[in-house]
Amino acid sequence: MSISTQSDSSPGSVASAARDRLGTELRRPPILSLRFFAVWQRNFRVWRKLMLPSLLGNFGEPVLYLLALGYGLGQFVGEVEGMSYMVFLASGIVCSAAMTGATFEALYSAFTRLTQQQTWAAMLAAPMNVDDVVLGEIAWAATKALINASAIVLVAALLGLVAGPQALLVLPVILLAGFAFAGIAMIVTAISPSYDFFLYYFTLVMTPMLLLSGVFFPLESLPGAVQIGAQCLPLAHVVMLVRPLMTGGAIDAPILHLAVIVGYIIATYWLSAALARRRLVR
Repeated sequence: MSISTQSDSSPGSVASAARDRLGTELRRPPILSLRFFAVWQRNFRVWRKLMLPSLLGNFGEPVLYLLALGYGLGQFVGEVEGMSYMVFLASGIVCSAAMTGATFEALYSAFTRLTQQQTWAAMLAAPMNVDDVVLGEIAWAATKALINASAIVLVAALLGLVAGPQALLVLPVILLAGFAFAGIAMIVTAISPSYDFFLYYFTLVMTPMLLLSGVFFPLESLPGAVQIGAQCLPLAHVVMLVRPLMTGGAIDAPILHLAVIVGYIIATYWLSAALARRRLVR
C-alpha cells in the first residue's frame, strides 16, 4: 500500500496525471456564451481610468519606429515594391502595433489579474466559467490591438501614407488579428509560473515573427526556406491583407489569409481555454 502511494506521488506520476488532465480538457470544446462580455466590460472600465498613459505607452513606440525608420532609413532604401519605404513601412507598423497591443494585454495584464489581483478567481465565483473569462480576456486584448492600430492608421493618413478610404477595411482585419495574437499570448499566460517566463515567448516567438513577416522588408528578400516558414506565422498573413488595403494594391488570395487568421483564433482559444481549465479547476 505504501509503495503504491509513493508511486502515485512520484514526479513521473504527477507529470503523467497532468498530461492526462490536459488531454481530457483538450477533447472538451470550450463553452461559448455571451457572459464573456462582462469580462470585456470590466476590463474596459478599468482601462478607461488609465486611458491616457495607456495610449501614450502603446502608441508612442510604433509612431517612433514609423518616423525614425521611415524618414531615416527610408532615405537610403528608396522605393520598395513600387512605393516609398515610408508608405511600405506604415502598413507594417500598423500590423506590429496590433500584435504588440494584444500580446502585452493578454500576457502582463491578464497574468496580473490571474495571479496577483485574483480577479479571475472572483469572476469564477459569479455564474461564469473559465471559458467565459478566457474569451473575455482575449476579446479585450483584441480591442486593445484595434485601438492601437487605429491610432497608427490615423497618423499614417495625416502623413499622406494611405491610398484612400479603403484603408478603413484594415480595422476589421486588425480586430480579427488581435484575437489571433491574444489567443497565442493567452496560451503562454495559462502555463506561465511567473512574469519572467514571458521572456521565452518574446525571444523565441514574438521577435522572430516581427522580423520575418514582412513588416520592415518584403518577404521575397528572404531565403526560400524562410519564406515558407513565414507563411505559417499569423503576422505575415495580416501584413499581406493590410498592406494592399492601405496602399491601394490588389490582395492575393484573401480567403487564404483570412482562413489562416481564423484558424489561429479557433485553435489558440481552444488550447488556452483547456490550459486555463487545467490550471484553475480542481
